[in-house]
Amino acid sequence: MNWSPARLRRPSVIPGFRLTLGFSLAYLFLIVLIPLGALLLKASELGIGGMLAIAFDARVLAALKLSFGASFVAALINGVFGLVLAWVLVRYRFPGKKIVDAIVDLPFALPTAVAGITLATLYAKNGWVGALFGPQTWVGSLFGPKGLMIAYTPLGVVLALTFVGLPFVVRTVQPVLADFDAETEEAAASLGASRLSTFTRVIFPALLPALTTGFALAFARAVGEYGSVIFIAGNIPMVSEIAPLLIVTKLEEYNYAGAAAIAVVMLAISFVLLLVINLLQRWNQSRMRA
Repeated sequence: MNWSPARLRRPSVIPGFRLTLGFSLAYLFLIVLIPLGALLLKASELGIGGMLAIAFDARVLAALKLSFGASFVAALINGVFGLVLAWVLVRYRFPGKKIVDAIVDLPFALPTAVAGITLATLYAKNGWVGALFGPQTWVGSLFGPKGLMIAYTPLGVVLALTFVGLPFVVRTVQPVLADFDAETEEAAASLGASRLSTFTRVIFPALLPALTTGFALAFARAVGEYGSVIFIAGNIPMVSEIAPLLIVTKLEEYNYAGAAAIAVVMLAISFVLLLVINLLQRWNQSRMRA
């Protein structure tokens, strides 16, 4: 692309390229780069050896495994059911459709602490939903003599992260599906393609970039989630303790360098995973153009 001075001086909706660029860079430095730099500087007080000792601590590794593992599982679940929900909202008309469409955005508006308390109340052993999986019910007996524990277990963590991440997938896929050309489906059907073949070979490849973006957003949102998880996780070290809670624990102990070190580890892992997702998305887009 030609970035000549004449091209940069072309009239635009927002006048003043230098002013807007300077404001954008200043905003980026103040909101993103300076806080991240301060985080790295604080963690560096421990030195490489101290940071590695914290990163490979058994409790920290268990918390990181739960945070990233549960976030990945929750993003996968949202990828499947978010696609289905977006499909229903775009392709079908039914009573209460606008209400369902509004409920999708509920995790955006609902305070995370309220969501966590609500989920913990519903899915506890004596909750409305949790009681259905108790050992005294036929559903719970399918999972063993103790039934299925949802709240205060890693399963509860996945449930909370699925709740907060669903809107990202639905709202990312929904406009792409709405703009999809119906004539393409009709052409595939006229050529003898079945419904499944039309979806897998025509529709799904067009939705895959948006679905991947929604997956990445849901995953990133889940990794840093705190409020809705702590009430339903149980916060048992080595079992249901998430990494953000461990950071808060370090801060309460006035171990700021240790908290910063755990945050740096989470930042590095998140950056690598999101980079891989973006590379896969670009590869898929280039393959579709070819």
